[in-house]
Amino acid sequence: MSSLKADFTELVKRIKAGRELGHASFEPIFYLVFSPEQILDVKRQMPAWTAKLKNEGWKVNIFSMATEINKLLEAAPLRKIWLAADAKAPLQWDKTNKALANALCNGALQKKMEAVLEGLETDPKNLLLVTDIEALHPYMRIGAIESRLQGKFSIPTIFFYPGTRTGKTQLKFLGFYPEDGNYRSVHVGG
Repeated sequence: MSSLKADFTELVKRIKAGRELGHASFEPIFYLVFSPEQILDVKRQMPAWTAKLKNEGWKVNIFSMATEINKLLEAAPLRKIWLAADAKAPLQWDKTNKALANALCNGALQKKMEAVLEGLETDPKNLLLVTDIEALHPYMRIGAIESRLQGKFSIPTIFFYPGTRTGKTQLKFLGFYPEDGNYRSVHVGG
């Protein structure tokens, strides 16, 4: 297993160099793939990595999936109904998760990320870090959001992806979801 430090260093090199353009539609999307057991290590390293990127001249912006999911669920019109239903049947996790998934899978997260990307596209020194992707479990996977945003990535965007690589473009979210090969990104680590 490669070290997180070495993988991050490799990722920074790739961002600087860009990707060899195999086709004209390249979007600067990068995934730092790491074992789910390393989630806490990644969170501990984030301040140092952010500082390194800033020292290299990037304007670092962070999009936390956990924060955005929390904001969406707190503002959801059905929140009071969910809380009442959960209080009546607190062990009905399947129903709870389905209700929350419905609220998140309607494109709301994609719209939030799209707005952030649009706000950052004016400065080529901007860089977006997408963190806390594990918060999407059990509702959805990041590939669903990324595919809806095709053509919207004009600045380098790094997804911190807890999972495993099973090929050049195939990933298993959290190491146990089925393989998904619909990623259009550069993968480092995993």
